[in-house]
Amino acid sequence: MLDNFQRKINYLRVSVTDRCNFRCVYCMPPEGVKFTPHQEILSLEEISRVVDAASDIGITKVRITGGEPLVRKNILDLFRYISANPCIDDISLTTNGVLFADMAEDLKKSGLNRVNFSLDSLNPETFREVTRVGNFPDVWRGINKALELNLHPVKLNVVAVRGVNDQEFGDFARLSRELPLHIRFIELMPIGECNPWAVGNFIKAEEILQRLQEEFGPLETKIKITGSGPAQYYRLPGAKGTIGVITAMSNHFCHSCNRLRLTANGQLRPCLYGKQEFDLKTALRSGAGRQELADLIAKAIRYKPSQHHMEEGWTDRRVMSQIGG
Repeated sequence: MLDNFQRKINYLRVSVTDRCNFRCVYCMPPEGVKFTPHQEILSLEEISRVVDAASDIGITKVRITGGEPLVRKNILDLFRYISANPCIDDISLTTNGVLFADMAEDLKKSGLNRVNFSLDSLNPETFREVTRVGNFPDVWRGINKALELNLHPVKLNVVAVRGVNDQEFGDFARLSRELPLHIRFIELMPIGECNPWAVGNFIKAEEILQRLQEEFGPLETKIKITGSGPAQYYRLPGAKGTIGVITAMSNHFCHSCNRLRLTANGQLRPCLYGKQEFDLKTALRSGAGRQELADLIAKAIRYKPSQHHMEEGWTDRRVMSQIGG
C-alpha cells in the first residue's frame, strides 16, 4: 500500500515484549523500567492476527523485536504462525544475542530468515559497562551460530557513542573483512534514557566514515544487501562483509521509509518518533475481524508523516524498549 507521500509501506516491526535482560545505558536506567502487566501485552495469537491483516494490504516483511524478543515465552510459535502466511516473504529478528545460540536451530526451523544483533563493543569489559549485565562470550557464540546456520545477512547493529566505543570503529571494520558480517553504525538518537546526553556523545556517520577511510583507505561504495533498509553500505577491499551507516539524525531517510511499528501493548505507530498511535489491541479484544483490522492499519498508513522531528526532542515518557526497537 502507498502512503500519502507515495512510499510503498511493506514492512512491519513487531515488538513482542517490553522486557529485556540487559540494561543498556542509552536505553534504560540501572533499575530498569516498570514493565507492562502481562494481560496488557498482545498474545501471540493476537499478533499473528495483526500480521495476517497487514499482509492483506501489502505488508510482506516482518521483523520481531522487543525489548529482548527471545525472553518472550513460546516465541517460536509466533515464527511458525507468521511463516505459514504465504504473503510474508521475509521474517527477521533483532536480538541482543545472549539467548540466541541455544534457540537458533529451532528459530530457523520455525521460519526465521535472518538476524540482527545489537552489539556496541567487541571489548568484553566495555560491553559489560554498556549493557550493565551482558556477557560478551554468550553473544559472540550466538553470532557464530547464526553464521553457521546461514541466516544471512547477519548484521551487527552498533550504536556509535563518543567516549564509549568510538575507538573500536576500526576493530568492527576489520571484523567485516574476516567474516561475512554486516556492521551497521547507527547514529545515537535522542530517545528515552539517552535524550539528555545524546548531543554530547553524538557522532555523525560522516565522521565514522572519515575515520575508517583514514585507517583503511577508500571504501567500495554502492553495495546492496538483503533488507538494506535505511543503511548505506560500504566495503573494505577484499572484505567478506560490509560496513553500513544509518544516518537517522544527520541525514534522515524518511523519504524512503517503508515501515510501521507495532508496540507490545498493541499500538500501531506510523513513525518511531511520531506521537500518533492507533489502538489495535482494543479492536482485537472487541472482536474486530480481519478486514476491520486491515482497515485500521490502512488508516495508520494514511497518517504516516512525511518525516520525523527528532531535532525537537523526545517528549514520550517511554524508553525505546517500551516502544519497540
